[in-house]
Amino acid sequence: MSTDRSERQTPLIDLQCGAHTYPDGTVGMHDVDFSVYPDEVVAFVGGNGAGKSTLLEHLNATLVPDDGELVVDGTEITEDNKGYARKAVGFVFQNADTQLVAPTVLDDVVFGLQNYGITGKEAERRAREALATVDASHLEDRVPHYLSGGEKRLIGLAGVLVLDPSVVVLDEPLAGLDPERSRLVAERIHQIHEEGISVVVSTHDLEFAAEIANRVCVMADGNIIGSGTPQTAFYDDELLERANLRPPTAVRVARDVGVDSAVQPVTEADLVTVFSDRTRPSETTHTESLDNTSID
Repeated sequence: MSTDRSERQTPLIDLQCGAHTYPDGTVGMHDVDFSVYPDEVVAFVGGNGAGKSTLLEHLNATLVPDDGELVVDGTEITEDNKGYARKAVGFVFQNADTQLVAPTVLDDVVFGLQNYGITGKEAERRAREALATVDASHLEDRVPHYLSGGEKRLIGLAGVLVLDPSVVVLDEPLAGLDPERSRLVAERIHQIHEEGISVVVSTHDLEFAAEIANRVCVMADGNIIGSGTPQTAFYDDELLERANLRPPTAVRVARDVGVDSAVQPVTEADLVTVFSDRTRPSETTHTESLDNTSID
């Protein structure tokens, strides 16, 4: 990602946080300067206790800094207008059950609209559109608490998409999911990004981060200690070591087999491309072979 983005675009979210201290005195985050821009997917990676969830919960004013400010879509967020931040920045929590409050899936997605005065047929229409966006229309009459973990995450995602946010934030969206459900969640993230919504995720899964993100922020000890493209972040051994992280599998394999360091594959698909290029005969070789073929 271009390093001069801040000079070219106005951020959708701009967070300045000198510190956030929990009631027991624990400092969850400090000295953070973070912005979200249009048309990007940002992945926060780091170990347990690094501050990822704390930072994410500041992006829609679920938490507020002890010292600092939050600006969303050009509006400074105060105690009086937190609702604005929560509508513009949709948040899908790690524990999806905390967001499921209604007797059916459709009712649950409608519930968020009702909080903003949208009711009746219009609310149902928009709720069904949001469910269709995450490929969950078939669940609309189900009881939310009986759904699988992956299905609950999709319903939580529909519940924030229905409010037309400019940014969607997901805290550990793959936690507890099997590979198939994880794949579905990743596909939905790609889909909503393609529809023009910026996405911010926290994750322990660096393979997932490499697959979905175009910017990676590495956290440790309550601070962002480095950021950049997946290639920049995941080939920076010193940075990953500071955060007690290992590079994604594709990075380790590329190094083991001696892939040119300038190529920097970070995903399985990247590796396939590299190996395909290695084994594909060059055009020159193919032409020479034809030239040397005799015809009886």
